[in-house]
Amino acid sequence: MSQRAWVMKQEWKDVVFLHWPVESSWLSRFVPEELEIDLYDNRPWIGVVLFRAKATRLRLLPPVPSTRSYLELNVRTYVKYKNKQGVYFFSLDADSRLAVLAASLGSFLPYQHADMSLSKKAGHRTFSSRRIEKDQFPESFRMTFKEDSKPIAPSSIEQWLTERYCLWTKPKEQLYRVDITHPAWTLHYLKGQIHQNTMASYLPVSLHHHLPMAHYSKGQKVKFYTPVRER
Repeated sequence: MSQRAWVMKQEWKDVVFLHWPVESSWLSRFVPEELEIDLYDNRPWIGVVLFRAKATRLRLLPPVPSTRSYLELNVRTYVKYKNKQGVYFFSLDADSRLAVLAASLGSFLPYQHADMSLSKKAGHRTFSSRRIEKDQFPESFRMTFKEDSKPIAPSSIEQWLTERYCLWTKPKEQLYRVDITHPAWTLHYLKGQIHQNTMASYLPVSLHHHLPMAHYSKGQKVKFYTPVRER
């Protein structure tokens, strides 16, 4: 990794991780056949992750004003390719039209435009999102939360769910890997309530009916590297 030059930098702020165990059969038809669904205690997991992206910039260029700060909500699962562990995204929603257009160019990543807000009042944050992409199901999500602990020493599963340093995507029948680097996550337990959640509506069981494993991080500085064509 150190031999390669990063191509984009970004800061992630007020990061919320929500995780649910699911059944392998629910996911297999949505994941490229080259990828193996990664398991913890013989079960796959679905993650819903939200954050504010800030200070986005390409290498050798200043920050792009219209993408300097935007909100993002993604749905992901955990996969392996030739024993390398990473992430596969089912959807990535953002409230920056330019960020959506750039990231989804050539269908490289499944970004879609959404109407989002993140506010803070009396120590609690409220995040809401409603997808407004034309001809797409208007997935929606709303929750209120606050960090509920000092930094924790992550357990084995907490590390397994959060310490992921690459993603795969498959536009036009070709599998690509994108590597990222950042320090290890500093996690807090999360206290809050999910008021609405239709994300991953293609699953046979609504995630809204089950309590997730929930964590919060104040932030992270991230570097992205040039996509690698898998063979």
